[in-house]
Amino acid sequence: MMIVVGIAFAKLVLHCIFNNRYGYFRDEFDYLSCGDHLAWGYVDQPPLLPFLVRISRIVLGDSLRSIRFLPALASSLVVVLAALIAREFGGRRFALVLTAIAVLIAPIYLSAGSLLTTNSLEPLLWMGCAYFAILAIKRDGRYWLEEKYSIAIFGLGIVIGLLLTKHRRVLIGKWFWMAGGLAFLIFLPNIIWNVRNHWPFLELMHNIRVSGRDVQLTPVQFFMQQVLLLHPLTALIWITGGLALLFSQRLRDYRLLGWCYLISFTAFVVLKGKNYYLAPIYPMLLAAGAVVIESGIERTRQAWLKPAIIILLLAGGAWFAPIVVPVLSVDQFISYMNRLPFKLPRSERSHESAVLPQHYADQFGWEEMTAMTAQAWSQVPPQQRADCAIFAQDYGQAGAIDFFGQRYGLPKALSGHQTYFLWGPRGYSGNCMIVLGDKKERLSELFEQVEYVGMSDNPYALERRIPVFLCHGAKFGSLTSLWPRLKKWY
Repeated sequence: MMIVVGIAFAKLVLHCIFNNRYGYFRDEFDYLSCGDHLAWGYVDQPPLLPFLVRISRIVLGDSLRSIRFLPALASSLVVVLAALIAREFGGRRFALVLTAIAVLIAPIYLSAGSLLTTNSLEPLLWMGCAYFAILAIKRDGRYWLEEKYSIAIFGLGIVIGLLLTKHRRVLIGKWFWMAGGLAFLIFLPNIIWNVRNHWPFLELMHNIRVSGRDVQLTPVQFFMQQVLLLHPLTALIWITGGLALLFSQRLRDYRLLGWCYLISFTAFVVLKGKNYYLAPIYPMLLAAGAVVIESGIERTRQAWLKPAIIILLLAGGAWFAPIVVPVLSVDQFISYMNRLPFKLPRSERSHESAVLPQHYADQFGWEEMTAMTAQAWSQVPPQQRADCAIFAQDYGQAGAIDFFGQRYGLPKALSGHQTYFLWGPRGYSGNCMIVLGDKKERLSELFEQVEYVGMSDNPYALERRIPVFLCHGAKFGSLTSLWPRLKKWY
């Protein structure tokens, strides 16, 4: 375990060194803004991450390394937790080290440590659940005793796995139901928030499906993208682990985890989930596979395979690392990306035209956009500024204005996108507005006077050529009356 801890620490150091190479990520602005408006729920997420972000900012500050320390730490702890699971499966030194290195080099977990997103915490939470399920099976039922809604799929998989195995007896035990009751009480404030706000997350998911925003994957495409997300060199390990959990006599006590994987995989395929939604489940499969591989090597007495496998994995991991960790300059990365023997997957149709993959492209352009907005703000007479709102098309634009705008003295932005819609027009009349990312023709239908201020652009950004307009004289009455038409949940 000391070797495993060393590997986890090396991963943490890697992230701390490179986590400030590019810029702030679009979704990070959303979490920062939600952290400034603490609540029991938000349109697109439960309340845990905004709360943790609020605490992190108070303790560590707002720098890129500071706000990304939490995901870097969580991602590194997954290395340790996966090795602990391997140890509970009966693995010894090589199995633990192999598990740790397989998790270390997986692109999806490197990405989780490089950006502040809900995906950063999910592997740790999912595997925490798996670890305590294993302890409950091995030792004591008391071990049965909210971050992202997709963890419900994992929980469903665990329950169905229990029903399909000999461990179904725990379903009648008091500890399982006490734990379930406690979990319900923890989740209850979020349920109440959703009820009071008419289930915005369900409305959001419906709108996304109807709009066709996400790239739809067939079961085969979904599986192949799992191979890429976990690194092709680790495929043999986790596939072996999945089969072992389902069929191996050695791991028969943990059959429910194999069923959990099958149920979760099927659910995300049927629900048309994005390729990374299932990523948090794989550390336990990697652990199981490592235990089986260790046993096979020792049984065949091919000891040379151990260092050979480790060297191969580390070399392959180093080759793939620039895909998700910004170790290269942008131009170097583009050259590197074009030499890859495969095309990097894009999860949304709007990402397909970008020069960079979305997780990099969405780190560019925000400061230029804020500077152009500040130029428009400078044209607003001082006596009008108290009633002049800044309206953005999405939470990325609005969050960037909220974050970078402080240096220019800009007010907080408005938007109809996701939870920004629930925060409302905040008392602005609408007679003076700076509008980002719209068309002059459309704005002329809403305002008496529309002045084009300029266009912000960054060649690497996902959102390029964002126009900024200064508008006066509302034709729509009050902004409060117009607000329901500005709702944008998808």
